[in-house]
Amino acid sequence: MEGFMRETKEEGVAIVQARSDKAVNKDCSGMGGKGGAEAVDVAQANPSLVQMTEAPATMTGSIALVLAVLLPLVSGQVPHWGPCPEPTTQPAFNLKQFVGRWFEIAKLPAQFEKGRCIETNFTLKLDNSLRIISSEILRGELRRIEGVGVTEDLKNPAKLGITFSYVLPYTPYWILSTDYVNTAVVYSCTDILRLFHVEFAWVLSRSRSLPAAALEKAADIFAKNSIDVSRMTNTRQQGCEKA
Repeated sequence: MEGFMRETKEEGVAIVQARSDKAVNKDCSGMGGKGGAEAVDVAQANPSLVQMTEAPATMTGSIALVLAVLLPLVSGQVPHWGPCPEPTTQPAFNLKQFVGRWFEIAKLPAQFEKGRCIETNFTLKLDNSLRIISSEILRGELRRIEGVGVTEDLKNPAKLGITFSYVLPYTPYWILSTDYVNTAVVYSCTDILRLFHVEFAWVLSRSRSLPAAALEKAADIFAKNSIDVSRMTNTRQQGCEKA
C-alpha cells in the first residue's frame, strides 16, 4: 500500500513538472526564443499564468504531506479501497444504558492495542459527553489512557466519536448492535482522501468471556454490513486480576 502511494506521488510530481516545462517552452517560442528578461516581463504581466503552473505543484505537495502523516498511522491496520461504508447501527440507541465497563473479546488488528486484558470504561458526564478510560496489560505493566467521547449525530445517537488526544479529531465509534447487558458490536472507519479507508472493529462483553454463539452472532452482524472480519483475533482475557 505504501509503495503504491509513493509511486503515485512521484508520477504526480513528474506530470506537474512536464506540464510546467511545456508551458515555459511554449511562452519562449512565442517570444522568438529571446527568453531571459522578456520571460520575466511575461510573468509580471500575467501573474495568473504563474499561479496556474504553481497550483498543481502546491496541491501535490499538500497531498504528499497528508499521506506522509497518515500512512504511518495506518501501518498494520486493515485498509480497503474506496470510501467508508455506511453500516446499520443500533436502533433507538440509549447511551445511558451503554455506559459502564466493557471488556474486549475480539478485534481487527489495531496498532494502538498490543496488550492483553483490554477493557474500556465509559462514564457519562453532565454535558452528556463521555469520559473514556481504556487499559491494557503490556509486558507485565498496566497501562491506561483517558479520552473523550461525544454523540456526533443527534439523529443517530449510536454514531459516537472518540478521541484520546486534544490535537486529533474525533474518530468514528459506531455501535452496530448491543443488548447493553451482555455484548456490543462496534465499528470504526477512517476515510483517507476517499482513495481508501481503514477499518477497526470490536466485539465487547460485560464479562471477560463470551459464548461461541454470541461471537457467531457478532460475525453475522459484520457480514450483513459487508464488513470483512476475517482477520479478527481474540483478545486474551486470562490472568488479568493477578496483574
